[in-house]
Amino acid sequence: MQLKPNPFTHAIAKGTKQIGLWCSLSSNFAAEVVAPTGYDWVLVDMEHSPNDLNSVMAQLQVFADSDTTAIVRPDWNDTVAIKRLLDAGAQGLLIPMVQSVEEAEKAVAATRYPPHGVRGVSGSTRANKFGRVTDYFAKIQAETTLILQLETQAAVAQAVEIGTIDGVSGIFFGPADIAADMGLLGKPMDAAVWDLIMPAARALMAQGVPVGTLVMDPVFAAKLLNEGFTFVACGSDTGLLAKASDALYAQVKGDIA
Repeated sequence: MQLKPNPFTHAIAKGTKQIGLWCSLSSNFAAEVVAPTGYDWVLVDMEHSPNDLNSVMAQLQVFADSDTTAIVRPDWNDTVAIKRLLDAGAQGLLIPMVQSVEEAEKAVAATRYPPHGVRGVSGSTRANKFGRVTDYFAKIQAETTLILQLETQAAVAQAVEIGTIDGVSGIFFGPADIAADMGLLGKPMDAAVWDLIMPAARALMAQGVPVGTLVMDPVFAAKLLNEGFTFVACGSDTGLLAKASDALYAQVKGDIA
């Protein structure tokens, strides 16, 4: 049995625009609702949701039967957490709060086997179909997506240095945390935030580094994709549920005499 290619890894490397959705409901049942939509990628979040390894794995099982690539965000740039997620079959990772070249290199090393990294070796995991994928060790490095998240002004200033490290698949800008770092807590769409992000994003694009983000405005998401961003999440499962729930309640209540 051969390792299947990771479509998201190859798509962003070629500059093919990828539309995504944030998944924070921590439910494989919710994942089944999302999977048939056709998003190019989803982000299964462990940083700001109650996901654990088992709930993440259950969602990976759902998305494995779809055309959507599931990327997982661990709660920290932790070598052991990264190893366990990769062994569980995560095709890609989004590492939060990367602040320096050294932290970026640590993340890369965690995804690679010796002598190129420090990932622990197991011959029987969900990722290699319990030893059945005979070329797993030879090919997994090239197929795994590794995205690093920049969330402060200091990190954004180092975007090119971090993004051009060998093994980094792309850079993700976190506008909410960047806004907070700028004294604009709760204002991720403030013009000052994007005035900081866009020059760094363009510098990365000029170096051929794929760039992505999460925004809750679908019009702005499309604008970013049209301006050179490669992968953009345009909403979240929690946000969609909350908005639809509020709108339905308001509509019915408003129609009551």
